Amino acid sequence: MRGCYRCSGTVGVPCSERYETGEAVVQQADRMQAVAVTPGRAGSARLVEVPQPAAPGPGEALVRVLQAGVCGTDVEITGGLYGAAPAGDDFLILGHESFGVVEDVGPDVHDLAPGDYVAAMVRHPDDCPNCRRGEWDMCIKGDYRERGIRGLHGFMRPYYVERTSHLVLVPAARRTLGVLMEPLSIVEKGLAQIARIQDRMHWEPTTAVVLGAGPIGLLATAVFRVSGYRTFTVARTPRPNSRADLVEQMGAVYLSTQETPVSELGRALGQIDVILEATGNGAVAFEAVHSLGTNGILCLTSVTPGDRRVEVPADTVNMRLVLGNMAVFGAVNANRSHFEQGVRHLEMFEQLWPGVIARLITHRFPLADFAAALEQQQDRESIKVVLDLAG
Repeated sequence: MRGCYRCSGTVGVPCSERYETGEAVVQQADRMQAVAVTPGRAGSARLVEVPQPAAPGPGEALVRVLQAGVCGTDVEITGGLYGAAPAGDDFLILGHESFGVVEDVGPDVHDLAPGDYVAAMVRHPDDCPNCRRGEWDMCIKGDYRERGIRGLHGFMRPYYVERTSHLVLVPAARRTLGVLMEPLSIVEKGLAQIARIQDRMHWEPTTAVVLGAGPIGLLATAVFRVSGYRTFTVARTPRPNSRADLVEQMGAVYLSTQETPVSELGRALGQIDVILEATGNGAVAFEAVHSLGTNGILCLTSVTPGDRRVEVPADTVNMRLVLGNMAVFGAVNANRSHFEQGVRHLEMFEQLWPGVIARLITHRFPLADFAAALEQQQDRESIKVVLDLAG
């Protein structure tokens, strides 16, 4: 047993049904292909052959992967910027965004059954006080592990075994959106933290700005809209473009930084209560402070490896934060409550804008074409790229 990845020995767990199509399938082979890297080595992404997972034990489920999302984190790991292999392995299976179907469950499992659709949470806790309370996204010690990122193999493979406590049920009616659950959970965590921080005062926010129109930015736009905010989504590309179309179909307003720079948003829009940054550009955070309104809050969600340097008007930024009672915080990862809120919001999205959120998925590739998928994810025309393992 390697971490939480049960892959030793041969298997022989029969798949009684192909739940996506109803087509019968043969018994699993003993080995399967997966997309892996040697952490820290740029250009090492490759297909590797690994054992099929062992049969699920108590409290576990065997999940067949239907889709695995590709994102900037995967691109950065394949570029050798970070990533850590599980103990005892010299490679890391990529993928932290997943959607699949339960094929088998272990003894004493009552919360899931074969045929259930699920998304898997990314982070596995250590024994710090926050992790013991189920808030592993707020880990203190930093000894956590993350699927496809740090110390645990990820989801770019046909099967995995996971504890059911780390699997979230997705309604069958929303199976076309299930692969978006992980990025959506990041948004949900950000908004939950905004509400808790702003409980410091009486607060009646009306206007939200989303910086970035990638998957997280567009999902944040959707969540702000269903939460009743007047919402502006800001990105580089001028209108018309497909992202602007999605924003406007959700009842938000799309702005281009080529016409309205981030530092000028406050003058253009008036009081901005919330800014959620999802650009992947660390310099944008400092620009955003200049537009944040009185008592406003800025949530940073981008992880920005590198050493980009910017000149910051430190006194001006400090004065605005202090005199404006502003708050700036970072949010990363998510816990079960955020995934579950994401499921509820998926239902609301489809009721309000049928088919719109599914358009965030712009490209699909088979597992064997992972290199093309990683390349496509870096194309500015792409929004969400997925590996489709359902066949």
